[in-house]
Amino acid sequence: MTYSVICHCGAVELEIDPVEELSTARRCDCSFCRRRGAPMLGVPLDRLRIVRGADNLSLYQWNTNTAKHYFCKTCGIYTHHQRRADPNEFGVNLGAIEGINPREMEPIGWTDGINHPSDQR
Repeated sequence: MTYSVICHCGAVELEIDPVEELSTARRCDCSFCRRRGAPMLGVPLDRLRIVRGADNLSLYQWNTNTAKHYFCKTCGIYTHHQRRADPNEFGVNLGAIEGINPREMEPIGWTDGINHPSDQR
């Protein structure tokens, strides 16, 4: 099934064809994600398309610069990010999927981002 992912102001729109059910979305407790608070659905890179607003996406990276977090420049909504744990996958903001209310999907599980495998060297 194809879903639309839209920021708050509508300037950015993505289409995703997830492999897994929406119920597999998770939150992360790393320093960044716990502040953002958005549950994320894993989507393979080739199953996400930017429909409009590519020029309106802002990129945020820190630390290892592996993860790439994208936000709408206009309204600030996080739409998706290329994952550090699996750079072949995007994490997509469950709350930005058109017609989906994360509250109705509770309980949503957590991922241990504090003890990320990439940090265990």
